[in-house]
Amino acid sequence: GPPGPVLAAGAMRAAGLLLARALLLGWALLHPAGCQQCHPAGPGTVLRFTDRHAEIRVPALHRVPSALDPLYGLVRRCLDLIQQNPLPTELLRAALNDPGSVRTSQVVQYELGYVVCAAVALLFTVAVPVAGMCFCYCRSRRRCGGRLRAHRRSLGCRRHCLLACLSLTSLVILVSVTCALVTSQRVKGQMEPGLGAVPTTLRTLRQHLANVPQGVQMVVDKFEVPRKQIISDLGGLSRSVGLSIHTQLKATTYAALADLQDRAADLQTSLHHLQILDGTARALAAARAELGPALQERQRRVVALLDDPRCTSCASALGRAQSLELGADYTKVPSVENVLKALAGLPRSDFAEMIRQGNGTFNSIPELAVERMAQVLQELREELSRTAQRVQSIADGFPLPDYTRPASEALAEAEERSRPYLREVQRFERYRWIAGTVLCSIILLILACNVTGMALGAYGLSKREDPSDYECRGEAGAKFLLVGVGLAFLFSWLLILLVFATFLVGGNIQTLVCRNWVNQEIYKFIDTPGNLPPSMNLTRQLNLRRDSNLSATYRECKSGAGLWEVLQLDRSYDLDEHLKTPKYTADFQKRLGDFTAHLGQVRLLRSEGRQDLETFARSGLDEVDYGRFQEEMKNPVVQTSLPGLARNLEGLQKMQRNSTVAARLGTEARALWQMQNSTVQSQEALVAKLGESVQFLSRLAPHLKERVKRTLATTASVEARLPVQAQQILRQEIGCFTRKELRYFTQYLNWVGQTLREDVASCQPLATALDNGRVILCDRIADPWNAFWFSLGCCTFFLIPNIIFAIRLTKHFRPIRNRLISTGSEETCPFHIPRVTALKL
Repeated sequence: GPPGPVLAAGAMRAAGLLLARALLLGWALLHPAGCQQCHPAGPGTVLRFTDRHAEIRVPALHRVPSALDPLYGLVRRCLDLIQQNPLPTELLRAALNDPGSVRTSQVVQYELGYVVCAAVALLFTVAVPVAGMCFCYCRSRRRCGGRLRAHRRSLGCRRHCLLACLSLTSLVILVSVTCALVTSQRVKGQMEPGLGAVPTTLRTLRQHLANVPQGVQMVVDKFEVPRKQIISDLGGLSRSVGLSIHTQLKATTYAALADLQDRAADLQTSLHHLQILDGTARALAAARAELGPALQERQRRVVALLDDPRCTSCASALGRAQSLELGADYTKVPSVENVLKALAGLPRSDFAEMIRQGNGTFNSIPELAVERMAQVLQELREELSRTAQRVQSIADGFPLPDYTRPASEALAEAEERSRPYLREVQRFERYRWIAGTVLCSIILLILACNVTGMALGAYGLSKREDPSDYECRGEAGAKFLLVGVGLAFLFSWLLILLVFATFLVGGNIQTLVCRNWVNQEIYKFIDTPGNLPPSMNLTRQLNLRRDSNLSATYRECKSGAGLWEVLQLDRSYDLDEHLKTPKYTADFQKRLGDFTAHLGQVRLLRSEGRQDLETFARSGLDEVDYGRFQEEMKNPVVQTSLPGLARNLEGLQKMQRNSTVAARLGTEARALWQMQNSTVQSQEALVAKLGESVQFLSRLAPHLKERVKRTLATTASVEARLPVQAQQILRQEIGCFTRKELRYFTQYLNWVGQTLREDVASCQPLATALDNGRVILCDRIADPWNAFWFSLGCCTFFLIPNIIFAIRLTKHFRPIRNRLISTGSEETCPFHIPRVTALKL
């Protein structure tokens, strides 16, 4: 009969698996291994170095924004108006080289603005005390600060105007003295740390120079960081390479092995089905020859019985009995004996063992890579030790210790010489602060007298009903105002002297030093040959390059140059040349580049297995006419169904009246059932078995040669390409590893250059020290210093209108004498002896 649905489903699954394997194998062949890119560097590939060497640093100072910055700017603009002359190059050259040749007229001409200010200060110093003495004389003569002679309507307006003016001047003086106190305290707070920063900075610079060799050695010793990382990477390189080769080639290899396994299965299964086909066909032919006489004899007897006149209603079954003869004749099907002869003795090789060995050899590639790369990895570790020795040459060849000695000695001498001057400056600052605080306190006392006088006087006026009445509070207010006037006359000359002294020092520092320091005119003056005496030749003392000067050195240091780039060296030292990566990585890279490893020959199919498959393809399996088998299988074993005929006879038996005929019909029916169960059913089972084999072979035969040919070609291609692809992947993985390790070298060498330039052997601290000096002197000391004398000067000059308004206001706080009543008063009678009740100062 036809094959069952289970066989069809199994065939469909087999076809699907075959298609999937074919697609996988095709993809593997179209996308050969070795085309993958290197994995991107992750966060772990960034080396982490410890903190830099320079524990002794020169921290950069910056101008701190302040609420007094507008005041500082105003003072600087005033000084720019007072001193408009540029840096006196000729005068300074003469003063430094030949002090005796400096003429007073030159100094006066340059300091003309300060001379004018000195004249104003001298005039103030003389004029105010003289005016005070005149005022005292007038008061003793009762000419100033007395009482008003007559009451007028305009007195109220004048009084309010004088009160407003005196209040305004007092407010200006209060603001000024507050700024003076604040800036004086700021100068005091900045002076001590500022002066202390000079020797500290010089000492720090000397220590920075002295620590250069240890710093360079520390930087060189940090090569241990990339060396340990590279050694760690080398430890996993071989297995990583083996796993990469295995991973990238396993799709191709496993697909070829699966295809080979399918062909071996086809060979085994085909042999099995061919043997079944040949044996079953022979058995069916023999069974047919044996069944033929018995079936013919049974036909004769059944026909004779049914044709008996005594058989009732037997004519209906006579036709079926007459057609009782043999059906399918399997002697007519083609023989497969030649195919079996061609395949005799196959398979001569053990395909299962062959595939297991090939699979095992391929899977051992990671272990094999570890074994084959052990020697080169050991050589690379030894090469890293030699590279560490070459890196040590950076420290051994560093020339600075011998050439920084002049600079260290110059810094030590400057530190020693600066101490006496700094102590004197500190002592002068202490005196200035004491004098400033005392005089500011006196100004505050004058303001207190003004405020008290105005308050008492105004209160007295509000309580006085008659302008001519005596009122003690008003009189007391007038006396407080006169006390303030007396203090102003008494101490104004001290104020102006302190103002001028601090002005002369602070102004010249701002205009002569700070202004020219900011625009670098000082550096240009120092760089000009002949301006400084030979004993002050900074280029020689600091051992700078002959083609360099202070300005150029400052700019180079500011931009981050190294000390070796600005010093005068007997031989050149090019750090960039020492930090070129190929200088240290050439041998390491060459050893990796020259490395090749034969990772073994993966044999998927040996020669005897190949011969078996070739014999299988030439066996003629595809030449057998399986259609003849299928056509013959459509025919039944017996043309007439024996069970059907037997059931007809059994039915006729029941209808017979003749017992003899009925008995014979029963006998024949049992004989037919026995033939069906014993012979025909066994032949039908053989036919079903034959059908399975025919279906498998007919499905396999048309594609046999093509599949075997493809399998042999694929296997040969994979065997030939595996070593080549393994070498490609090996070169790719080693190339990726090399680039990764070179990044470690590059990171380290970049860090070395950056650390030497910016930290260990940087000359930037020299530029930072100069900038710090300008910040300390100009921004933190000179600015509040100049703001102090400016604020104190405002107080001093505003004391003049304060005196005038106070004297004018005192008359309004005293009782008014009427001319018509007091005709004989002291104002009209010069020789009048005043009464006891008369008010006098």
